[in-house]
Amino acid sequence: MVRMPGERVFNGIAYTLLVLVGLAAVLPLLYVVSVSLTPYGEVLKNGGYVLIPKHVTISAYSKLLETSNIFRSLQVTVLITVVGTLINLVLTTLMAYPLSRKNMPWRSFFLGMVVLTMLFGGGIIPTYLVVKATGLIDSIWSMILPSAIWSFNVLIMKSFFENLPEELLESARIDGAKEFRILRQIVVPLSKPSLITIGLFYAVGHWNQFFAAIMYVTDRRLYPLQVVVREILMMTQQPLESAENMVPTVTMQMSAVVLASLPIIIVYPFLQKHFTKGMLLGSIKG
Repeated sequence: MVRMPGERVFNGIAYTLLVLVGLAAVLPLLYVVSVSLTPYGEVLKNGGYVLIPKHVTISAYSKLLETSNIFRSLQVTVLITVVGTLINLVLTTLMAYPLSRKNMPWRSFFLGMVVLTMLFGGGIIPTYLVVKATGLIDSIWSMILPSAIWSFNVLIMKSFFENLPEELLESARIDGAKEFRILRQIVVPLSKPSLITIGLFYAVGHWNQFFAAIMYVTDRRLYPLQVVVREILMMTQQPLESAENMVPTVTMQMSAVVLASLPIIIVYPFLQKHFTKGMLLGSIKG
């Protein structure tokens, strides 16, 4: 197909902008990884900015794993992510499916309540008082239950359930299946792409758990990974008595950021196809 000159110019501008946006996303990540693997002397020599290290060292990672409670915080974060995501998916599905049925009594009222929670929140202090009154302070559940359902994800799942063939559900009802059995044996298997997408949203949110931890948890043994990384990032630069034996703060900071981001970066490519498909299937169609 012959392209017009104006179309070539437009494509050239579009490709240039895409390359610039890609570099804006990749370069900071490359900088963080490079500094974490670069000897401190080389970092100083280059003014603190290294994109491709000439020499590679893992001393920052070794020091980080030896001197901090990274492993314990990683275990807490994995537990929060796995258990929290399962609870999120179960509750979101159980709430979205009834809301997707047009014959549900008071359907408009409950939908309005869901939308209302997206516009107005209870506030930090009332939420803290509720968490305290339910005895969740200084427990793993304080970082899971207060965010058990996200209203936005409920609406996405509801939209997906509404697009399922109604004839399929009616045939199951004619055969004597109840609503819970229809949900478990028909709706959920057909909703795997959407469930994986919503699960990814929830999992990333739990993996990045930070605010709830500093609000409701004082026991350092229950700190998730992001809180420990925050403490490392807030470390002040200490004078170097021996530059050969001491790992400076900046390299430990970057290595902590890499360790916190690496699991999500590894998992995401395997879920990307389900993520794209789930978003398209769960979107509102005109």
